[in-house]
Amino acid sequence: MGKLNFRCFCFIITLLLSFTFIYFLLWFQSNSSPCFSKTQLIIQKQNQPINLLYFPSAWNHLNFPQTPPQKLLKIAVFVKKWPHKSLAGGLERHALTLHLSLAKRGHELHIFTTSPPNSSFPIYPFSSLYFHLSKPTAAGYLDQAIAWKLFQKQNLTGKPFDVVHTESVGLWHGRSRNLTNLAVSWHGIAYETIHTDIIQEILRNPEEKSSYALTERVNKVIEEVNFFPSYAHHVATSDHAGDILKRIYMIPEERVHVILNGVDEAIFKPDTIKGREFLQKFGVRKSLVLGMAGRLVKDKGHPLMFEALKQILTENETFRENVVVLVAGDGPWGARYRDLGANLLVLGPLDQSQLARFYNAIDIFVNPTLRAQGLDHTLLEAMLCGKPVMATRVASITGSVIVGEELGYVFSPTVDSLKNVLYRVFENGRGVLEQKGLIARQKGLELFTATKMTAAYERLFLCMSNDVNKREDFCHY
Repeated sequence: MGKLNFRCFCFIITLLLSFTFIYFLLWFQSNSSPCFSKTQLIIQKQNQPINLLYFPSAWNHLNFPQTPPQKLLKIAVFVKKWPHKSLAGGLERHALTLHLSLAKRGHELHIFTTSPPNSSFPIYPFSSLYFHLSKPTAAGYLDQAIAWKLFQKQNLTGKPFDVVHTESVGLWHGRSRNLTNLAVSWHGIAYETIHTDIIQEILRNPEEKSSYALTERVNKVIEEVNFFPSYAHHVATSDHAGDILKRIYMIPEERVHVILNGVDEAIFKPDTIKGREFLQKFGVRKSLVLGMAGRLVKDKGHPLMFEALKQILTENETFRENVVVLVAGDGPWGARYRDLGANLLVLGPLDQSQLARFYNAIDIFVNPTLRAQGLDHTLLEAMLCGKPVMATRVASITGSVIVGEELGYVFSPTVDSLKNVLYRVFENGRGVLEQKGLIARQKGLELFTATKMTAAYERLFLCMSNDVNKREDFCHY
């Protein structure tokens, strides 16, 4: 009887071990190929040739050589407005950073843009950079007819353009449809903005009339779906936008390429001394410093932020005594922030060098945007300065920037959600924020530098200009 029980015991143990082994084998298989993480997938693909035109992730994940380019290109660029000093939106700043970097690398750049109304045009130390200016239309847009004539004239002068690049609809789709060597960068598309419209409608005061924006936006999406195929290649500046272009706008995947925005890492970098000097300049002595930057307007979320801060400063004395908010930028909500008292310091617009000092002075950067489109440069600048970031939970941000709690915080676009996260940041304190900032800085260096962005665009442009007669193949990695 004792032997029988022992045999039964051994059989049961063997059976359990067998099931355990099978379970872990199945678990291992299900958690390996094909369910790799993005990083694992990229590492695997780097061990074999990749056709870049079909690469599913952001090109920033790849490491392109920083040596002088194998081939110098003649590139035409269409952009509605060229940035002037600190007065520039994200699209203009992207155009400035990218195309100055390409000119620095030796490529011949011809910029077709509008002449500034009341100031002289900036001068840059690059002999390969040319500007073709035209008077803007009454609405402030690039005059398409004049810009097109200037382009055609230059295209017949010497070597034709290898590549044409338009920042958004800088070049009208009716003129682009016959250019096979053209790429358009999208910094926001109508389908993304539907989320913005929903947020705006939810936050609308009962006294305000509905704007019917959602109905109008659907028509705009249909319009874009119809004319977007007129552009040969599409560059999405966020992972979310890339997915929409392929899935909703139905553009073939080999014509959609994700290249995340990048900012100048030589300007935006950690500098504790300059950050401390910045605080001393404005007499800031609080234990925790929050920062915001950009246009102080409604769609950037400032009504939401204003109400959240107003409530917290009223109801929490400890927060009021220990926190200050620095606001860099200009707009109608600047005066309202000043009304909140000494805890809010509105600094006005800052140039890039001052902005870098600003980021180094704060403990965390907050972006309450209600615009669910594009990839905001301010988040990237703050991360490269070694600061954690806090932003609205919209797909472009959570899909490409704040992809985990180790980098910062996200909140829903409601006053209660924003207040809860602000309190959480306050409770976490400077020590936790510094650790998150170190990780954010590393993430920024991996993906969001001007160097990374420029190298990716350069490789795309080289790929588009492949000369089969010379057996060029820049489309494989």
